[in-house]
Amino acid sequence: MSGKEPLLSALKACILNIQADKDSITDCNPHLASMCDILEVILRKGIRQPILGLRRRDYWHWMEQLPQLDPCGRLSQLSVALEKTITCKKVLTAQGRGRHYIRQALNQKTLAIIIQHLRHTPRLLEWYDPEGSVLANERFSEPFLSLLLVVSQMNLTLDLQNSSFLDESWLLPVCEMYDTVPCRELGMVLRYTDRRIFISEVIPGSQAEADECVHTGDIIDGINGICLRNAQRGEAHTVLQKLRGKPLSFHMIRWKWHDGTVYRPMLPHLQLIQKEIPNFQLQHDHKSDEVMKEDSLRDDRLLYSVRYLGKMNIGMYGGKEVLDEGIEKVLHQNLSPQVLFHHHYPEISSVGHRLNRRTLFAYCVANSPETPQTTSFDCFVYESNLVEEANEIILRIAAGFRHTEWFV
Repeated sequence: MSGKEPLLSALKACILNIQADKDSITDCNPHLASMCDILEVILRKGIRQPILGLRRRDYWHWMEQLPQLDPCGRLSQLSVALEKTITCKKVLTAQGRGRHYIRQALNQKTLAIIIQHLRHTPRLLEWYDPEGSVLANERFSEPFLSLLLVVSQMNLTLDLQNSSFLDESWLLPVCEMYDTVPCRELGMVLRYTDRRIFISEVIPGSQAEADECVHTGDIIDGINGICLRNAQRGEAHTVLQKLRGKPLSFHMIRWKWHDGTVYRPMLPHLQLIQKEIPNFQLQHDHKSDEVMKEDSLRDDRLLYSVRYLGKMNIGMYGGKEVLDEGIEKVLHQNLSPQVLFHHHYPEISSVGHRLNRRTLFAYCVANSPETPQTTSFDCFVYESNLVEEANEIILRIAAGFRHTEWFV
């Protein structure tokens, strides 16, 4: 073996590049994947493969044995991380599990501790050839450990939920949450390919298209915390049936990567879908036709000038059908507004306005949402200066809440 180990030089260069970023280090750091790739090559280099045996050894196989071999229970933190990796349904291979465990160790600053325990566990250190490895060679294991101690001083905040492509690559996709409230149909056509759930079509005029949160080519990775990484055909439908009537939170994997190109590890899957569905096309971001007026923006908030006319309790139902009655009752009250109200989108059950007086608009809000069985609804009525402005407010409230009932 030569006097120098090129892998250690390459690892040092990556660490220096990452250290140049003084902010918290996330998955978006351009040097992170390279550092992890070099770490993995070092962990694999010189592993002795069994002469007889069907399973090929990987570094994960000795990592999962470390807590079992420590008689004093000093690896409790590592054991917790190990259990999280073993129970993670998003990684299916030894490679994926090893990468998941390394990412946890980077977050927890424990990768150096793992290597130290390996060096003090002869039974596992014997897996490595002293002449062909870094870990079992004293000349290289010490500087390697020193570099890991430098890594342990870094502030890494990696997204451990973003794990569904670790079996294939260190390069991770863009993941986002798509939150909805119950509705009859979302309008997404699903395609099960390679045990993943792809969106093959967003139906025009559907709720999914109106929400502008999902695109053809994206992957549904989970629903309400239920992992769909290794999904059987029809599993998403089964999950949605069980969650019927409940708010939904989709964990989405985007086909588009940070630089706007197709996420490379997804390409083989998308090409397979293209062969099966000839008219399949990736869907790009929706373009909004609305133009913001500069004078209505303040501190990144869109402001409107409206007049509050009053509120009226309209009973136990807060659908759009009661808005007309609520507006009429408020107009007869002729109140002088004295209170400023502040409502979040999820509190609003419906929004709309009168057809015969279109500058008026109203929305319904539950007055005791913490007790939904006994709550009633209040109807809040406002007047805008322009019909167009009232329409825009109604549409923005509906778009912000996504599934609020609305009409214009």
